[in-house]
Amino acid sequence: MEIWINPACSKCRSALAVLDDEGVAYTVRRYLDDPPTAAELTALLDRLVLEPWDIARTGEPVAADIGLTAWARDASTREQWIDALTRHPVLIQRPIITADDGTAVVARSEDAVRSVLPPTP
Repeated sequence: MEIWINPACSKCRSALAVLDDEGVAYTVRRYLDDPPTAAELTALLDRLVLEPWDIARTGEPVAADIGLTAWARDASTREQWIDALTRHPVLIQRPIITADDGTAVVARSEDAVRSVLPPTP
């Protein structure tokens, strides 16, 4: 299991606390320091069954700087959105957990974190 975090984010810290409380093995990716490639982000979106605009933090100042909120949200602009998220990883929602079974979730709530935990024996 891998969790993409921003250490300054309270939702990220809460998600880590749930994982720690449950004794789940995971690796941390500080995605602001280690931004995803376009291929990684595309694979993640496939696992999330979401589009790039679904995980975009449109309230960030850089979103306004690049005009992100005015972009169309359709197949014709999908690559443009992915490029923006890879160039400006602060625009990516957090935390995101990718589970070993292939599932993934934007883990902004405790229930979302728990949804990808392995079953207890």
